[in-house]
Amino acid sequence: MAVIIGDTCINCAACIDECPVEAIVDEDDNPTGEEYYYVYPDKCVECVEHFDSPACAEACPTEDCITWDLPFTAEYKAHFCEGENYLDEKAYVCENADAEMPMRDDISIEDRQAHRSVVEE
Repeated sequence: MAVIIGDTCINCAACIDECPVEAIVDEDDNPTGEEYYYVYPDKCVECVEHFDSPACAEACPTEDCITWDLPFTAEYKAHFCEGENYLDEKAYVCENADAEMPMRDDISIEDRQAHRSVVEE
């Protein structure tokens, strides 16, 4: 995963409609039980080879709702697959823990760890 949808999500579905790989599910299908949308970390491709930036964040009407997260690569797999590192100290849910997802090289690990907004105003 490279992006995460926060609790400011208004459940408008703009992001779901834009995701080219169907990595986003609505609040009814959020595996963490939260009332906002969820991005499966083992499916998100950061829109690499699809768009110039993550389309979900470009479509989202809520400021700072979609932020960067660590890449779903071997180096950071423990972040997603071990412990409670998702929002509100919940565990991430992955469907394919062996996946290696592409990432945007121009986003620093520091910005990802700080959950900086994908769309900078």
